[in-house]
Amino acid sequence: MELPILFEDDDVIGIDKPSGVVVNRAQSVKGETVQDWIEKRDLRFKNYELRIENKDFYDRAGIVHRIDKETSGILLIAKNPQAFHELQRQFKERIVKKTYLALVHGKLVPEEGEIRAPVGRLPWNRQRFGIMPGGREAVTKYKRIKNYDLRIKNKNEEFSLVELYPESGRTHQIRVHLKYINHPIVADFLYAGRKTARDDRTISPRVMLHAWKISFVHPASGKPIAIEAPIPDDMKSII
Repeated sequence: MELPILFEDDDVIGIDKPSGVVVNRAQSVKGETVQDWIEKRDLRFKNYELRIENKDFYDRAGIVHRIDKETSGILLIAKNPQAFHELQRQFKERIVKKTYLALVHGKLVPEEGEIRAPVGRLPWNRQRFGIMPGGREAVTKYKRIKNYDLRIKNKNEEFSLVELYPESGRTHQIRVHLKYINHPIVADFLYAGRKTARDDRTISPRVMLHAWKISFVHPASGKPIAIEAPIPDDMKSII
């Protein structure tokens, strides 16, 4: 497996993760992951003696954050422990700025807005998240870019192309927030509803969410860095 590299220097790699590729290795995961790709590319991550002082960095092969399997787009990887911890700090303190693109059901109104609702894991389904009173604070700002009329299962439906700016980084945050305001992402098998997602998959092969842009402060030089991942072909073919 070869992964497109958007940015690389002595401290950081920014890759364009294709949809369908899992980020971290796990017993339940079949096929090659981003973590496998890193470890083949940089053999020091296989040196278990190095793990003692910087266990988290080596266990995660420098992967600073995560995006879902079906989500495409930018993923940051640190090449040394110092860069790893500094980028983690920037994520935690919300210095890192992210922009996502999503195709969602319906006409999103108002055109710009903010979704502020706590996200937590559902007690009755540990694979899913939802808006929970005891969940963690989560904020997603959005801007509607364009509307579309698409034909699905012999009927026309309205959709919106949306830019999303998550200010927090909760698991499934964007997907849960868009479901919460009744505009689920196209083909989202967890949050759009079983029948809706099944019908969506006649025009979309996966959850239509793309990690489009990211900006951060370089962990060594202190200079601002901005990276953009091209809109993938499967999203372009719809929008």
